[in-house]
Amino acid sequence: MASPIAPAEAKDGHAIVPHVSGQEYADPKTDTVIADRQAEHDLTMKQVFSRHPALAFWSFYWAMAGVGWGFDAQINGAMISVEAFRRDFGYIEDGEAILPADWQSAFNIVSSVGQFFGGFICSWICDRIGRKNSLAIGLVITTGGIFGEMFSTTNAAFVVAKLVLGLGLGFYLTLAPLATSEIAPVVLRGLSTSGVNLGIAVGQLVSNGVVKGFGERTDRWAYRGPFATQLFFIIFLAVGLPFVPETPWYLARKGKREEAKQSFIKLYGADVDADAKLASLEETIAEEDSSRAEEASWAQCFKGVDLTRTMISIGVFVCQHFVGIIFVLGYSTYFFQLAGLPDSRSFDLGVGVTACGVAGNISSWFVVNSFGRRKIFLGGMAALTVLLFLIGIMDVVPTEAAKWVQSACTVIYAYVYFLSVGAMAFAILGEASSTALKAKTMALATATQAVMGIIMNFAIPYMVNPDEGNLKGKVGFVFGGLALFAMTWSWFFIPELKGRRYDEIDRLFQLKIAPRRMGTYQL
Repeated sequence: MASPIAPAEAKDGHAIVPHVSGQEYADPKTDTVIADRQAEHDLTMKQVFSRHPALAFWSFYWAMAGVGWGFDAQINGAMISVEAFRRDFGYIEDGEAILPADWQSAFNIVSSVGQFFGGFICSWICDRIGRKNSLAIGLVITTGGIFGEMFSTTNAAFVVAKLVLGLGLGFYLTLAPLATSEIAPVVLRGLSTSGVNLGIAVGQLVSNGVVKGFGERTDRWAYRGPFATQLFFIIFLAVGLPFVPETPWYLARKGKREEAKQSFIKLYGADVDADAKLASLEETIAEEDSSRAEEASWAQCFKGVDLTRTMISIGVFVCQHFVGIIFVLGYSTYFFQLAGLPDSRSFDLGVGVTACGVAGNISSWFVVNSFGRRKIFLGGMAALTVLLFLIGIMDVVPTEAAKWVQSACTVIYAYVYFLSVGAMAFAILGEASSTALKAKTMALATATQAVMGIIMNFAIPYMVNPDEGNLKGKVGFVFGGLALFAMTWSWFFIPELKGRRYDEIDRLFQLKIAPRRMGTYQL
């Protein structure tokens, strides 16, 4: 009796079933996987919202973890514009409350230090106890940091509170893109991951709004009120936590097959073929593991094709800081005051800047699946570079109108940034990182955000403060130059992964296709 012939391997990784004695062998599991992958390609956005509304809701839920990070990032710069805060934590000179540049830097930097360590701790924890349980830990840590901010009466106590809060925010910024990228199908993935940036934008908008509402008070609640507002985001996440499904990717990698199927049912509804989806996911995991010579580890993030994927994943966040996100948005209200605008107008413009950021992020939803990630990211880099140089040029024009042109450029900047570089960075992060190293790559991205935040929050006060560099809008020249460098890097390394399943993305990197050519390469 002739022995069966093993299936050959096709170029796309699927089995080719041979003929033996006129009989064709079938592989039901492979057929199921192929059918499920094709169904995922065929799924439309309209079908996601009509047939699988839970997918959209839980993507929104995880994205809202970004609210806390955005609020804290904005409050750091915005709080400097609050006279009561400068008075209680600084000193009075010639009738003006001043917060020394060294304490400004300390208050801002220490949160980033916490985020740096929080991201790595979260990565280690969430690969062991899951994304859902890790969020619970993050909520507890963040709550402690918020209460510390509210009731600190000394500079040292406030610094410690900011450090604790930063640890919790490191959990947020790691888990939000990680979970959204793991639960979303191809058609929803770009909107879902870029939704993390919407959370950040909403956090910044709420931050500026409450600073405007409380900022002109003369008592401690001028700054305690904005800090206390963060508790509402904690409550939202805490209420949803018992019901949010664990991500199928985590459960499948842990061998919890029945729980993974239940997760698919919670996400897609009772009519979903959970067995088919699990089989497809497990095959993708097996394909990726077979292409890796060693077990997924931190060292693996910096070897072979994984090094390229890591560089792209963290590079997009370096680009965010090189285009001056902390300067233009984090210090917008204070910048308007230094430019000579009245305090009330400065607060109004600060809210307007972040409101345009929210509008820009929402606008990104309508273009992310049509234009793709690369075109939007590169277009945004070019536009932001021009706006930064305009801000610098207007600062050397000695007219009242130039101040308003600077302000207009700042508002336009916010819209363009959140439409392009801000939103697409999270989409690219969710797609470029490998599934086996995803938690570790997210932690590295969080660490990158933290390190860049430390550098910028240390340098910017010394550049713009009246008692230091007093560059004001001329800082636009500094960031304009950095943006040109980042734009050059982006041209070569930003990939187009729109419409690609994770198994297809893996093959593109394994074939060592140049990132700038991935969008047009035919598998």
